[in-house]
Amino acid sequence: MVARIRLLDRRAGTERTGLRPRRPGIRAFDVAIVGLGYVGLPLAREAASAGLRVLGYDVDSQLIDNLNSGRSQVDDVSDEDLRSMLARAFHPTSEVSDLGDADAIVVCVPTPLTGDNAPDLDAVISAAEVISGALQPGMLVVLESTTYPGTTEEVFCPILERGSGLRAGHDFHVAFSPERIDPGNARFGLADIPKVVGGITPASTDRAIAFYRRFIGTVVAAKGPREAEMAKLLENTYRYVNIALINEMAIFCNELDIDVWDAIACASSKPFGFQPFYPGPGVGGHCIPIDPIYLSYRFQRLGRPCRFIELARDVNVRMPDYVLSRAIDLLNREGKALNGSTVLLLGVTYKADISDQRESPALPLARRLLARSATVVYHDPYVPAWSVDGRPMLLTEDLAAGLNSADLTILLQQHSAYDPAALAREARLLLDTRGQLRHLASRTVHVL
Repeated sequence: MVARIRLLDRRAGTERTGLRPRRPGIRAFDVAIVGLGYVGLPLAREAASAGLRVLGYDVDSQLIDNLNSGRSQVDDVSDEDLRSMLARAFHPTSEVSDLGDADAIVVCVPTPLTGDNAPDLDAVISAAEVISGALQPGMLVVLESTTYPGTTEEVFCPILERGSGLRAGHDFHVAFSPERIDPGNARFGLADIPKVVGGITPASTDRAIAFYRRFIGTVVAAKGPREAEMAKLLENTYRYVNIALINEMAIFCNELDIDVWDAIACASSKPFGFQPFYPGPGVGGHCIPIDPIYLSYRFQRLGRPCRFIELARDVNVRMPDYVLSRAIDLLNREGKALNGSTVLLLGVTYKADISDQRESPALPLARRLLARSATVVYHDPYVPAWSVDGRPMLLTEDLAAGLNSADLTILLQQHSAYDPAALAREARLLLDTRGQLRHLASRTVHVL
């Protein structure tokens, strides 16, 4: 998915092969999904599987060509899934005018951070500008992109109204429904995760609930869009803060010669009052490192600090530095300097068994290693090519040979393809940041 939805010229609609011609009062699509990346494409799959007629819109023409050819770029949607969607009623397009043929429009564009760690709503703003030109009375527009409380009413709706000349909540319906997709989760797919919906009016909420109930098992009504926006930020801030807590505990436990993994396992035996979180080399993914910053931004606009988030961020962003310090210490014990040593990074995605690299802690760690003149190589069964700030990293295709030749191996992601026993046996020196080898710890195998 592209990082921006650009404002396009609104061209006259052209007849498309296979589409039902537009008739007064009847639209060709049940839903148009704007943004066909990690959120939009799985949403399109679920809707199409339930029998809805789905228009998929994205400004990336190459992406649209790939989708129309049956080639998916999202882990959770296979090429076979995509071909099945196309055979049902899924129509990828870059034609803005096609959006007017949908009963509902769902916005699934990215909301990253700027270089100054502030919310970047450019894609949401551009999407709203594009949609406003296609809005028809009676339509439902839903924003799913994660954002700070107030965005739907203060930013999104005014753009739709200005561009369309229609009034939100009166002429058309608007709601916010946070995406809750967990890439690679085989147990909880999109249709299994309850959908939170908050409309700008009770009628908008009802309309959005009726829409999502067509392909989602459980729909939860929020009091309004702000509560729905806050729910998503609360979910991931909860995780972010607790990950920071256990990361700090891991640092303390190492200094006190305590096995933090065993302590977590023991604490987890309590049947109530405790939920386990686990340390790691940093926090990655499309939500957890970013969503708390959106919440903190909203607090700052009130003139108040969000101290828990600020403390958590301080701990989590320092984890790559802590991994680096452990790497230097381990090499020093072997009489080696990091300068000139070969470091093999295992798993450069942000999560196990997927190819998604968004906000992966492998990137800041690699930057630090390279800055200290280490030779960085990597292995990842899901990433055939990887670069750090435009600099291609050497892929170790023969894992056993790579483990034997690297001065230090750092396990960053616990892909199921990695056999802990084989890693412990073959690596000359290994630092495990995920606790997978804690039962195999030895003079050459060390755990974060």
